[in-house]
Amino acid sequence: MTPRETLSTGAEELGIALTVEQINSLFIYLAELKKWNRKINLTAITEDRDMVIKHVLDSLSYLKGFTPAPGLLLLDMGSGAGFPALPLKIAYPEITVTLVESAKKKASFLRHIMRTLKLTGAEIIDKRTEELIGSRSAVFDVVTARAFADMKKALSLGVPFLKEGGLMVLSRGPEETITERQLAGAGVSLKKRIEQTLPHSDYKRAIWVFKKTGSGASRSSP
Repeated sequence: MTPRETLSTGAEELGIALTVEQINSLFIYLAELKKWNRKINLTAITEDRDMVIKHVLDSLSYLKGFTPAPGLLLLDMGSGAGFPALPLKIAYPEITVTLVESAKKKASFLRHIMRTLKLTGAEIIDKRTEELIGSRSAVFDVVTARAFADMKKALSLGVPFLKEGGLMVLSRGPEETITERQLAGAGVSLKKRIEQTLPHSDYKRAIWVFKKTGSGASRSSP
């Protein structure tokens, strides 16, 4: 099976029908990622098939946690090379994404991808997430994070950005847990937890979906 077939059928398995144009955009993205990765450290995963599964399909699996809709505002914390936000944006161009990445070189790569793919409705902020609390509080419908600290810290930093009733969606290793006390302290309830094995692999992940309740700390320390 070619990497393109792996992406197309894997996305279908996740309930997502990608167009030929979207598949082309995703492979342009991965090609640019490999090119830039020779100069700056963006990813340790460099084989095409592994990149499709562990980067793109993993990113698309976040859609098990929320429903994309026109005007939906999504904030991605610690975006790195752009996962999960940019594959989500390519698959569902009607959503608006804000990617927060404090490393200037990584932020430059993200801007390059936006220009290359002519993406609109996407913003790159090259600051630490903590610096945005206050100016962007209670703005977003969905907050995502991938390989970003532990769940307690991710919730502490991410929840203030959510509107009341907004969702925080995290993809974590299946062994991670969180306590009721930590949930209450972050001001969220656990809406659902979905264990999954990514298509065409034995790569196990768990999608955690938290809903902002308004109780608890509005601005917890990390």
